[in-house]
Amino acid sequence: MAITERVLDTSAYSLFRKGSPQALKYIRETDKIWVPAIVMGELFGGFAGGTRKQQNLDEFDDFLSSSRVEIANVTSRTAERYAAIFHWLRSQGTPIPTNDIWIAAVAMEKGADLLSADGHFEQVPQIHLLKIPS
Repeated sequence: MAITERVLDTSAYSLFRKGSPQALKYIRETDKIWVPAIVMGELFGGFAGGTRKQQNLDEFDDFLSSSRVEIANVTSRTAERYAAIFHWLRSQGTPIPTNDIWIAAVAMEKGADLLSADGHFEQVPQIHLLKIPS
């Protein structure tokens, strides 16, 4: 049986924390969950401005401590995939936010599905998107 690997976008983590049935299902059935460092930065930025900063940090730390979760740092291989996606999007006239290109590059590098509620990832044919209804 193949191992299911998925990359978690910021929107997917947020929906998971809110108890979205689809997000919970996808995360439960995933053997390995990659959390891009870029997603961590987006989450930490959101937590910093919130009223539940420490609670959110503690919950995220607990999530990261799962044996199924691994942080995906940016590498030169990620950067090569970023360049390919960036060039493709530019040639098609369909830009998406820069952080999301990095997140897509991680999914491409890992060969993993991307879990997200953000529809603009549909512009990136180099990845397989599992879109979670928001």
